[in-house]
Amino acid sequence: MKAELKDLSEIRKSLVVEIPTTEVDAGIERLSQRYRRTLKVPGFRPGKAPAKLVRLRLRDHILQEVVQDLIPKAVDEAIREHGLEPVDTPAIRDVNIEEGHPLTFTATLETLPTVDPGEYRGLTLRRPPVAVTDESVTAALERLRERAARFETVEGRDVAQSDTVAVDLERRVIKPAIVAEPSSSEAGEPEQHENIEIEIGGSANPPEFDEQLLGLSVGASHDFTLTYPDDHETKGLAGSEVAYTVTIKAIREKVLPSLDNEFARDLGSVETLAALTDKVKADLVRQAELDADAQVRGELLRQLAGRLEGEVPEALITGEVDRRVERFVEHLIAQRVDPRRASIDWEAFRNEQQEPATATVRSMLVIDEIARKEALTVEDDELDQEVERQAERAGRTLSAARALLEKEGGIGRLKDALRREKTIDFVLNQATIVTA
Repeated sequence: MKAELKDLSEIRKSLVVEIPTTEVDAGIERLSQRYRRTLKVPGFRPGKAPAKLVRLRLRDHILQEVVQDLIPKAVDEAIREHGLEPVDTPAIRDVNIEEGHPLTFTATLETLPTVDPGEYRGLTLRRPPVAVTDESVTAALERLRERAARFETVEGRDVAQSDTVAVDLERRVIKPAIVAEPSSSEAGEPEQHENIEIEIGGSANPPEFDEQLLGLSVGASHDFTLTYPDDHETKGLAGSEVAYTVTIKAIREKVLPSLDNEFARDLGSVETLAALTDKVKADLVRQAELDADAQVRGELLRQLAGRLEGEVPEALITGEVDRRVERFVEHLIAQRVDPRRASIDWEAFRNEQQEPATATVRSMLVIDEIARKEALTVEDDELDQEVERQAERAGRTLSAARALLEKEGGIGRLKDALRREKTIDFVLNQATIVTA
């Protein structure tokens, strides 16, 4: 076998491979004899048709099988021969195969760049000061009141701002959106919704929708038409004209609890408002400390990413974008939002992640090189502890969590992640951190 290596760039390589005619013809002959035993050919008893006739009848199928059998082995051999370490499965193109001729093809692949981490001991990193104001404590207490609010049905008055109303609603698209989505309604087809709750002033309400409901009384119906702006965040509605019929079924008023000792006791952790205030402040301080630590870590990663200025493998960037999309989907599901029904332009979201994903890949490559230089490793007990933590979070047994990781090839990825965290801690422990 011949394999010519060409450098397309520092990280992109091309292997022009030629597999000898003898191997190609041997593969063709082997498959021809195998199919000969079962192929039914008019005029011949089973297994007696000439191999040449079998090759003629099944030519394309046999050649394809030979390609699938020989190319992976040849690629592996060529990679070993040239001492390459691809970051992903090589792409195969320009495949040429004919009986009596060599099989030729080109494999393109990406390798890791040469990384020089520079001096990473004694870095100077800035940490923002931790300050919790009385205003932030008051705002946090108000958020607790909001979460504890109850809704009481009111009578004798009309819909007002901040009310929650139960309505029957019919929606009909008069003029379709500029860019229609598969899920958007066709013009003229009404959508019926019964007993849905709408918060007057809620951020999810269409523009000018609230104004149409203000002042209505229970039992009242109101017909109106809204025109969505061309730049509306939901593409399926941008530029559309929609007719609504809304019937008010009930009006509910938000009632906030008094900010007193009883409210503190109802939360179940403290006995007095003063104790609750102290606890809220301590929680805010703790969160501010975590945020400050995260900013220090972020600055470290930015500094390290800047030390790798050359090209980085596109496969690693794509993998990082994929992980970011997966994490966002998991976040939506945790918030009980169906990702398939959410009004999200997934292509635009992926494009937005391209730049931060590239920075992450650059920093991780530098971190991996620091780990190599410092001979930092992850011990088996450290790996076991992390698997156990993941099992607890997922509500699985330790054996089930490990089996799932092994099945998905996650043990190696988890070990890499732990080694990177250990390396980041190593660099942080030797850094000078100034509060500013």
